Amino acid sequence: MGELKYEISQEAYMKLVLHALKHKIAAVNGVLVGRVSPQNDDVVEISDSVPLFHSHLTLLPNLEIALIMIEEHYAAQGLGIVGYFHANERFDDLELGNVAKNIGDHICRYFPQSPILLLDNKKLEALPKAKDRSPVMQFYVRDASKNWKLVGSDGNSRLTIKEPSANILLLDHISSEKWLEVVDFDDHLDDVSKDWLNPELFK
Repeated sequence: MGELKYEISQEAYMKLVLHALKHKIAAVNGVLVGRVSPQNDDVVEISDSVPLFHSHLTLLPNLEIALIMIEEHYAAQGLGIVGYFHANERFDDLELGNVAKNIGDHICRYFPQSPILLLDNKKLEALPKAKDRSPVMQFYVRDASKNWKLVGSDGNSRLTIKEPSANILLLDHISSEKWLEVVDFDDHLDDVSKDWLNPELFK
């Protein structure tokens, strides 16, 4: 495979952003679920996202349990883990830190060309004014020496949102405080009746 492009569905995209907004004063993370497109093997279709944690991001046993459950659930649909999402604790922090890099490396065991999406709060804040249709996140990939590199937003972006109106809809969900309904694995481990698949979130 050459240089892959990634296309994220509206719901997968909005769920991760809302997860970060629910825990504004904590670092949060999640995984991207999808597959290489049957029509074009240079495109990875990200069809869903799974919010993982908002505390104890570095606890490997919890991460392993979550990844196994995610893989088992989605395998029946022909899908797998294809990427990682991270939002830093501080609003003004746009650095890809060691925790994100280490978990990103771990996710690459599932899909070697997994990217890391890092929430960009400046882009998120500018959404109402900018009417921007591009994702509110930075896109990182591993280079040949397995170091994480930021891919520039020079118009040849490797990450696009499948539905062009996703950011407009995202603003509606932000104004209605939709993030309060997002369930992640931390919530599920505290109370197993809470469904980490979030089946009713956008119903």
